Amino acid sequence: MKKILLLIGFTALFAACSSSDNGSDSSGDGYDRTALLTNWADNIIIPSFENYQTKVNTLQTEIAAFTAAPTETDLQEVRTAWVEAYKAFQYVSIYEIGKAEEVNFVSCTNIYPTNTTGIEANIASGTYNFSLISQFDKQGFPALDYMINGLGADDAAIVAFYTSNGNATNYKQYLTDLAARLKTNADAIVNDWNGSYRSTFIGSNGNSVSSSVNRMVNIFVKNYEKNVRAGKVGIPAGIFSSGTTYPNKVEGYYKNDISKVLLNEAVKASQDFFNGKHFNAAETGPGLKAYLEYLNVVKSGQPLSTIINNQFTTIFNANALLNDSFSQQIFTDNSKMIAAYDQLQWNVVYFKADMMPALNITVDYVDADGD
Repeated sequence: MKKILLLIGFTALFAACSSSDNGSDSSGDGYDRTALLTNWADNIIIPSFENYQTKVNTLQTEIAAFTAAPTETDLQEVRTAWVEAYKAFQYVSIYEIGKAEEVNFVSCTNIYPTNTTGIEANIASGTYNFSLISQFDKQGFPALDYMINGLGADDAAIVAFYTSNGNATNYKQYLTDLAARLKTNADAIVNDWNGSYRSTFIGSNGNSVSSSVNRMVNIFVKNYEKNVRAGKVGIPAGIFSSGTTYPNKVEGYYKNDISKVLLNEAVKASQDFFNGKHFNAAETGPGLKAYLEYLNVVKSGQPLSTIINNQFTTIFNANALLNDSFSQQIFTDNSKMIAAYDQLQWNVVYFKADMMPALNITVDYVDADGD
């Protein structure tokens, strides 16, 4: 009899482990993770990347026109396309999974401050390999920012680097190569999602550490905590450096009037993902909000989903008080940057201390900040 019970117990344990690890729809709480993943893939992630791809294509086209015959007018066109592509990036930086993870999408697209000394060395030598980790801080949107906004004191001086400078050919080539690198990665990621990866992503619908929901939630929260809260606000405001501020470490430093725009785009992208909101549409589908409501997760007498969305409203209100230039805001009144950081931090707490445990998802990334 003991042998029979032992065999039954072992069989049940094996079945439970198998259902969790093989990607079957077995979260254990009854929520339809397949529908959740399908909404994420078809209505949020893929459309967001396709929009980003379109914006990058436009940027590449404008850069090609500028490098063919550099003028101040064409420089302005490049800048406009750069801002639009940078804004679109805020909606896809959340989704570093699949091919995006493979190519280190975020690191090779948005490390700031950019390494201007390294960029100038690359231009001087004419030899560089953007696939190397050592080159990540010499490419992406911050490098483009330097190339179109930071080379000179005014537009005429910047254009001169591409016309009369002794190394103008290499400057034009570097600008061209920066755009090509963005396009290569955007195309690879979109092709991956429109190829086999969509099915792989949706099919991994269980509750193991490696399942798509668990991984995507971790990636989402990590991006919000590290790239949005810390990168865009906390680091330049001196939160992690005992009050020493870094106005040169803001996003879009050389343009210097888009830091707030990029922050708000990133926060909106985060809120939309949380709510399961379709990209560039009013409709919503299954998302983390719906998941929490299905589980009836309550905190202090209120639905946790309501608390999180109310906090997003508070975040936008705090951001509205900031200067368009975060560098200027730090110089004039850094307390507003700290206040904005504090409001962003509340949702880190709600995500990690309340939402993830309710969904039975373990934090899988290193929490160096201790939050």
